[in-house]
Amino acid sequence: MALLLAGLAMFGPFSIDTIFPAFTQLEQRLHADPVAIQQTVSIYLLFYGLMSLAHGPLSDAWGRRRVILGGLVLFIGASIGCALSRDLPTLLLFRALQGVSAGVGVIVGRAVIRDLFHGHDAQRLMSQVSMIFGVAPAIAPIIGGWLLATGAGWPLIFWFLVGFATLLLVCTVLGLPETHPPAARTPLHAGRLLRDYRRIGLSPRFLRLAGAGGFTFGGVFLYIASAPVMVMQHLGLGEGDFAWLFIPTIGGLTLGAFLSGRMAGKATPKVQVRLGYWLILLSAVSNLAYTLAVARISVPWAVVPIFLGGTGMGLIFPILALSVIDLAPLQRGLASSLQMFVQLMINTLVAGVVSPLLSDTPLHLAFGATGFFLVGWLLWRWERRSYRRQSRMPVASPTPAAGA
Repeated sequence: MALLLAGLAMFGPFSIDTIFPAFTQLEQRLHADPVAIQQTVSIYLLFYGLMSLAHGPLSDAWGRRRVILGGLVLFIGASIGCALSRDLPTLLLFRALQGVSAGVGVIVGRAVIRDLFHGHDAQRLMSQVSMIFGVAPAIAPIIGGWLLATGAGWPLIFWFLVGFATLLLVCTVLGLPETHPPAARTPLHAGRLLRDYRRIGLSPRFLRLAGAGGFTFGGVFLYIASAPVMVMQHLGLGEGDFAWLFIPTIGGLTLGAFLSGRMAGKATPKVQVRLGYWLILLSAVSNLAYTLAVARISVPWAVVPIFLGGTGMGLIFPILALSVIDLAPLQRGLASSLQMFVQLMINTLVAGVVSPLLSDTPLHLAFGATGFFLVGWLLWRWERRSYRRQSRMPVASPTPAAGA
């Protein structure tokens, strides 16, 4: 189950990262400037985020398996359209369709985990999925570089995505059971759905927890979104050298997820999150110190702070994700959708606005990552203080979710 759910979560990151090595070729073949090519990531993330609001409620109403299968079929069609595109507007259109469908695996997959498991078991499975899923962004640009090295051109990257999604479709048909039976489903009513979105999405606790995870990850994602500039300009490496950035980045996220799974039941969630933010603080300080100390950054020292930040984020993420889902026990799909929406809107802001503004120098990137980390930590501290205030009230408060 961990392998299948991780695979379903992987085709989203694959859609982002495999095309990074092809940016230069896309500029030449499609006669577009670098900022325009960057929008192939931004528009994908925008539609990914917007549609993330629908995947969870659809799975609450129709079942998890049916929604995942429909998303995979749509993604395959969109990837074929990308491969056959011969101008930038057409490519952007099909990238938007990819974004519409690509989030179904990770969003509905989180609800599947919570359908099947509770407590420490859920945290362990979430950590296992995060570990395997974390491999995707690390190997995706490497695969993209290998595919370009064949001389077949950038469309081969999208044909690879067609093949990968088709394999997932077959595995899902054969191996994924329905975990949300008809008796537990929530009918789709527009008015009720909007009320539920408003009730959960505007609740202070949701905003604090989802914002803490979203902004903290934004500090790591800033480097992922800036990968072409970071690798080929600031580090002076080539199209086949994206591993120097992505292996430490995703390796840190994977290590953090592994540690979170090992610590489940042995350390409190509060202790795990605290340790994660201490690692993130060390990452931010060392990153700023290094970029200020040298005239030109180089590997491996430039990526060590990113590795530390990823490890901290990997420790924090399973706790925050389960905490958000537990805010709505009867509508886990909807809660997962809202959390992913917040994350992806922050990612879209990073890829479409912050990265183009700050990627001109390594120092600007370091300050930007530190700013995102700081906002995420402040939101977490706000959540902790709010919980402590409620605990001191004479009237009994609801049982806190895992992250509290």
